[in-house]
Amino acid sequence: MRAARLVITILALTALPAQAQLLPSLGDERAGTSGFQFLKIPIDARSAALGEAVVTSPGDIAALHWNPALAAWTSGPGAALHHTAYFVDVTLDYAGFVLPLGGTNLAVAASVQAMDSGSMDVTTEFQPYGTGETFSLRDLAVGLTVAQRLTDLFSYGVTGRLVQESVAGLTARTATFDLGFYYAVGATGMDLAVVIRNFGLDGTPKGELDRPVIGSPSTVTETTFEALTVPTSFHLGVSYDAMRGRSDQSLTVSAQLNKPNDNAEHWSVGAEYGWHDTLFLRSGYRFAIDEATTPSAGFGVRVPISGLSLRFDYAFDRLERLGAVHRVGVNVGL
Repeated sequence: MRAARLVITILALTALPAQAQLLPSLGDERAGTSGFQFLKIPIDARSAALGEAVVTSPGDIAALHWNPALAAWTSGPGAALHHTAYFVDVTLDYAGFVLPLGGTNLAVAASVQAMDSGSMDVTTEFQPYGTGETFSLRDLAVGLTVAQRLTDLFSYGVTGRLVQESVAGLTARTATFDLGFYYAVGATGMDLAVVIRNFGLDGTPKGELDRPVIGSPSTVTETTFEALTVPTSFHLGVSYDAMRGRSDQSLTVSAQLNKPNDNAEHWSVGAEYGWHDTLFLRSGYRFAIDEATTPSAGFGVRVPISGLSLRFDYAFDRLERLGAVHRVGVNVGL
């Protein structure tokens, strides 16, 4: 009961008006101060549907993207493929694979995250309708995760990534690290997690960029650029299994504090209802996020096929002026 009251209290605090929040939202002045922004976009349908409040959600292959410590709780080898139809025809794809090492409480995992803007027209001050040239934005992150269960209740994990961002002939590369901890509070049904994501070195763009100017010469070739800071963030999450002990149904509610280095702190909450471990209904909400004025929602369906456990996921969320985002994915348990 104490665990349930704690989660309810946290959820209530997040629902307070901005003027009455116990923890004020600070840091707006940092908005737009980091690069490699694709690392912040949710890569899977489940996390998006739950308002990204997922750092305490083990058992999902894509969970290692949010908290590497969760990879240690997979019961067997598994893989995941996810696709996001982002704004203005931008696509984001993710693939992950996890392999528990029998008898060691260790698990290793690998992941690839790629974003592609497609072809875009080059415009200038003098040719605002296009020069006839095109360019594209392509981002890539390749990660390797190691996680270990130290006890039946506690695990930790580390992910290292090589990250690349390319646009208009310029390429920036760097390395980032995630460090996560997960703790199940005995038999109370409560889980806790602490995560630092995308901690790493700055990346300086390399290459040449021709920039048109007024006067002579007509263009200037830029070869020196400022370094890009990675979007480091801190997450503190708590979740509660409100129907623990039941085999036919489950209901998990979660709340999460998110503190990025390039924007204000914000809260996220989510809830997932499961029926016979087959059908899952999800919804979530992100507080203090510009344009996020409606809850996110989604569902999952688990289907056993030829000894495999397949779960298909879908999520929908919407920003007020940018529009809707659709995500689909499949998780395979071997």
